[in-house]
Amino acid sequence: MGEAEDKLKGYTVIKEGEAEILMHSSNAVFYNKAQVNNRDMSIAVLRTFISKRKEEHAASLNKKVKSVSKEHESTPSESAEEETSNAGDGKQNGEHHAHCMDEPEGTSKETVQVSSWKRHEELKAPKVLEALAASGLRALRYAREIDGIGQVVALDNDKVSIEACSKNIQFNGSIACSKVEAHLADARLYMLSHQKEFDAVDLDPYGSPSVFLDSAVQSVADGGLLMCTATDMAVLCGGNGEVCYSKYGSYPLKGKYCHEMALRILLACIESHANRYKRYIVPILSVQMDFYIRVFVRIYTSASAMKNTPLKLSYVYQCVGCDSFHLQSVGRTVTKNNSLKYAPGFGPIVPQECSDCGKKFNMGGPIWSAPIHDQEWVSSILANVKASKERYPAYERISAVLTTISEELPDVPLFVSLHNLCATLKCTSPSAVIFRSAVINAGYRISSSHVNPLGLKTDAPMDAIWDIMRCWVKNHPVKAQPPDQSGTVILSREPSLQANFARAVASLSKAQAKKVARFLPNPERHWGPKVKAGRQIKSKHASLLGPEQLNEHLKHIENRGTDEQINNDEDEQKAKRPKLSEDETTAMS
Repeated sequence: MGEAEDKLKGYTVIKEGEAEILMHSSNAVFYNKAQVNNRDMSIAVLRTFISKRKEEHAASLNKKVKSVSKEHESTPSESAEEETSNAGDGKQNGEHHAHCMDEPEGTSKETVQVSSWKRHEELKAPKVLEALAASGLRALRYAREIDGIGQVVALDNDKVSIEACSKNIQFNGSIACSKVEAHLADARLYMLSHQKEFDAVDLDPYGSPSVFLDSAVQSVADGGLLMCTATDMAVLCGGNGEVCYSKYGSYPLKGKYCHEMALRILLACIESHANRYKRYIVPILSVQMDFYIRVFVRIYTSASAMKNTPLKLSYVYQCVGCDSFHLQSVGRTVTKNNSLKYAPGFGPIVPQECSDCGKKFNMGGPIWSAPIHDQEWVSSILANVKASKERYPAYERISAVLTTISEELPDVPLFVSLHNLCATLKCTSPSAVIFRSAVINAGYRISSSHVNPLGLKTDAPMDAIWDIMRCWVKNHPVKAQPPDQSGTVILSREPSLQANFARAVASLSKAQAKKVARFLPNPERHWGPKVKAGRQIKSKHASLLGPEQLNEHLKHIENRGTDEQINNDEDEQKAKRPKLSEDETTAMS
């Protein structure tokens, strides 16, 4: 017992899900408590991926079996020819009878052939790569909590992190030791040297994932899953547009929808890297949560399907006055002589000045304008989470996010903010239910957005949205504003659409009608990314850690410093003692 306590001295045991890790007080290896939502979401997606992968493999085998059986059916039967040519001959009839008795033998050969195919094409357990492992908590949770998972490879280029990861693997017992292996390596070089080897690759860096994407898209097997996190939200949301363009190849815009635009910029960047190797992506889930974005995409190889990429990308024009936005597709298709051809998109779709308020446009992009979720996958993931809620430490949060995503309009890029519309017009805000009712009564679709509680995704054009707001202001007048204000110019025009604000049946989503939580507050104060590994924690980090945790950490450092000082003093005293000669030492003994 004493030896075990000595080994754990200076370490804290952190338990998350079924995994436990040892964290040293020196903060030498990065651990982020707030990423429990990220890890739970990844586990839920991986579980669904494994089940879907089995279904797809079974469907593929059945298709091959049917094609083989059709080939045997189309082959002319020799027995039928013998029966026609040799009718009436007893001896030959007997031979024909014997031939008929041999038919099951041929059927059994076919069965043996099919079963041998099945054995040959037996689905192997998915191999997973965690490219930036740190403490190895994510890899350990994958190995211990996901049924049917194969080998999990944990990488890091920091020697201290790999030592901690190896120690945590041993600490988690035989299951972890048999499934998880830790390697000290540069993730980029490792992925490049293991092309199309992993069924799932997880990228969760401290910052931007851009430097890893080129090698990551090559290491994923065909039909495999790439899970990617980006935490540099200031760059992706327009704080440093030139930096975003250099990293992701897209220019961001500062709008209320900037977090969803960040998701779409990351997807467009991954698609760009995949296209270089005749590959393309299919997003299954894209999430903005806490202080980061996280995308889950499947990667396929097809030179012909890759040609559709320009149809999935768009530039965004955003008015500097009223924040109206319009999307222009990068490419289009043309049908000529029963053949499909690809051509550049028509443009520009907006004039030099905004038709609503007369101000100029900023142009951003290109962004991913195709759907960012697969609604069938989202429903399956949500059902899986609800069926085993006790297995997810962050169940409340991830179920709330998935519920909101399941009700989003999948084919509508970006969203409008009701409060932003009212701020432009300087008017009182209608309730979300009233505004949604007016949009639905006008014949358009509308839904909420998981990115922003005030965000509304709709296929209504901006002209129709402003007409609805003009009708609202007629019933709720505003004070006179300067003539050069965007709101004044918008309200000076008569609405061509007469809005109906009567309560619509579909104005409340299913989650709202059932009073299911969709946007939960942070579980504790100072929720967010903690101090980067290796940095000394000081009083200036109080805003990140919170005063209680900071005080405990500083006390621990003071105690450790006191112990070290005592040891140093003892060493100094020993050094100052006069050294005795051999004769004096012998005499004292």
